[in-house]
This record gives sequence, structure tokens and C-alpha cells, in this order.
Amino acid sequence: MNHVAVTKEKIELQPLISLVEDRNCGAICTFMGTVRELTNGKKTLYLEYEAYEEMAEKKMKEIGNKVLEQYDCAKIAMVHRTGRLEIGEVAVAIVVSAPHRKASFEGCRYAIEQIKQFVPIWKKEYGEDGSYWVGNCC
Repeated sequence: MNHVAVTKEKIELQPLISLVEDRNCGAICTFMGTVRELTNGKKTLYLEYEAYEEMAEKKMKEIGNKVLEQYDCAKIAMVHRTGRLEIGEVAVAIVVSAPHRKASFEGCRYAIEQIKQFVPIWKKEYGEDGSYWVGNCC
């Protein structure tokens, strides 16, 4: 099972965990990327995320399929948020189940690294010193 979504709604972890629970899996690894207040010593006020949603979900689905194939994982659920996010809010969540912990940890790590590198989602930071796009967006 490979569930992906790009949403403007608040991300809740428990429903994602429920999606990947499996009687044959002894491990569920979760990752939540949250909005932090300090980045390189500069205060962040809030973030805005934009996405090419259709392509983002397609790429996330491809990443999920690779996790299931390469890391012997059973199920994966990934959600990325768009719009304005305040300090402490969840921007991305990944939940992976596998028979053993090593596979679930490795699959989860692979997924976030691939999302950050290949999924068309862009972040704009708003800080006390102004705003700027972060990453490979422009």
C-alpha cells in the first residue's frame, strides 16, 4: 500500500499510522518535518509552501513504490502540506511499516531525502529580515 497526498489541511500522524499498520510488520517508522523558529541563527516567522500538486503526488507515488521494492517495506504513507505554516506545524509526514526496524528506518529516510530532492514543492521563508525562497525553486 502506497498512500500519498498534498494538502492544505493540518497533518495528523495517527491516521497515517493506521493506514500502514500490518499484522506481519513489527516496525512502524515515522518522520515529521516541522517548521522551526531558527534557521542558521535567523528567526523564522512562518513558512509558505507551494506545489505543482499533480506532479508532486505522482513523484511521491514513485518514491513510495521504490521504498516498497528496495527496502522490503510493506506499506508507506506520505503527506506534504502547502500554504502558510506557523512555527511547530507539520510540513511533511512519512510513515513506513516493515517486518523489521532496519527496513522501516531505511525506507523512511530514503523517502524524505527523495522528496526534498525531486518533488516539485517549494518553500518560502518569512523572517524578521524579509522573505526568500529556499532550495531549487527559482
